[in-house]
Amino acid sequence: MKNFAQMMKQAQELQGRMADMQAEMERTLCEGRAGGGLVVVTLNGKGDMAGVKIDPSMLKPDEGEILEDLISAAHADAKTKVEEAMKEKMQALTGGLPLPPGLKLF
Repeated sequence: MKNFAQMMKQAQELQGRMADMQAEMERTLCEGRAGGGLVVVTLNGKGDMAGVKIDPSMLKPDEGEILEDLISAAHADAKTKVEEAMKEKMQALTGGLPLPPGLKLF
């Protein structure tokens, strides 16, 4: 029973560190860029959009479709960076322990 109690304590500690990591990720901002920086999308660590910057040269009536594509590309770039940041933080949190595929900790 001593091992079980120790496992429960470790699980509680991991849960606390996980909550801290989630709060930190909410404060983390990742920028995605497209068009050489003509469009910048900023996401927080949860993937919520925190901002969009568009170079004024893109605000022309005949540039609408290009602008839409650049916003999508910048968003995808930011999302990839958020996922990488989360992966790094999870590896640091779990100490590199392999987690079962599909395990959702957040």
